[in-house]
Amino acid sequence: MECVTASAPGKCILFGEHAVVYGHPAVAVAIDQRISVKIQPSPNNLWLLDGSSLNMNRNPHIKGLIEKLWPEQFGAPPLSIHIEGNIPRASGLGSSAALSVATAAALRTARGRWVSKTDGTQQQHWLEGFGSTITNSEPYDNSLGFFAQESPAERYHITGKSSVDYDECAILAHGVEAAAQQGRASPMDSSTCSHGGMIIISDVIEQGVDYLYQRTLAMADATRHWHIHKMTPPSNAEDMFLVIGNTGIYAPTGKQVANVADMLLQDPSRMKEIDTIGQIARRGIEALKEGDFDRVGRTMTENQLMLSSIGVSSPELDNLIKAASPSSLGAKLTGAGGGGCMVALTKKPKETSDAIELAGGRTLISRLGSSGLSIDDSQNAPLWTKA
Repeated sequence: MECVTASAPGKCILFGEHAVVYGHPAVAVAIDQRISVKIQPSPNNLWLLDGSSLNMNRNPHIKGLIEKLWPEQFGAPPLSIHIEGNIPRASGLGSSAALSVATAAALRTARGRWVSKTDGTQQQHWLEGFGSTITNSEPYDNSLGFFAQESPAERYHITGKSSVDYDECAILAHGVEAAAQQGRASPMDSSTCSHGGMIIISDVIEQGVDYLYQRTLAMADATRHWHIHKMTPPSNAEDMFLVIGNTGIYAPTGKQVANVADMLLQDPSRMKEIDTIGQIARRGIEALKEGDFDRVGRTMTENQLMLSSIGVSSPELDNLIKAASPSSLGAKLTGAGGGGCMVALTKKPKETSDAIELAGGRTLISRLGSSGLSIDDSQNAPLWTKA
């Protein structure tokens, strides 16, 4: 049987929602809950999603990734895609980013990658691909041109897990997220779902954490720049848990991001509130570096007050946050708001979970920073390659 299966985690934002879209810092962590994508050759030469015909217009993330990684004009055959997982949709937990990252990883594994061997070294130079960490002098998309001037003797094909690049999956996921959100999306979700652990996105290069790369996105009002870092959770993070409470209210990220953009367009003075969220996130980053989780919790609570002030909380979220607060260090909405989920940082996960469920929420419990994307199965890959 020919198939590839990849999975990626969801994410939870500790602080910085909405402000991160405008270049301010924010922190997200990967959670234990994941989405898995399995691809295999289509049995009827049509694109399939979970056994039914794939409607590209209703699945813009998948459509965008197919266009980038699986170009039909070069002979890439239709695939059958199966998706499963335990991340609630439209709840602020990065379900679409996890889907995009896992799909990108599966398609890349199913395709493999061509690299150059002209320099006589062991260093691989991509001949096609996407990303900011490739060894070419400038990152580029050569997915349609293929190989430029390299002859067959000057290139070779790598397959399996070795062909997958975490940064490529993150940058592709960010691109399709931005397209689905009217051109406004930070790289937070895509980077966290790809790399896992604890991700810091900032307007400056942070000290004391591992620097990954810079992301740039041209938006309608300005070009945004973000520096992405990965932080090892402090040793005392083992005693900490995240309890996520789901209101059950469907809250698409794109709509909430657009609402905030409209608010700022109508009243530019309210950018001060966005700036304040950025300042709170800055304090939270310092608290995390110091392993001061009491202060991390207080920062989360401060962040919630500002998110409420810009109108992205809801009575249902406020109710669950109130229920969680007595047994937690801090609690706030997570994600775009308007519904979806809240999160509590706690040393007493069962007590906090019980309180949220008594208040009407559905709960998930996670560690603080889980593993990133994974290639879970690869049988008889590549499924297709451009010779």
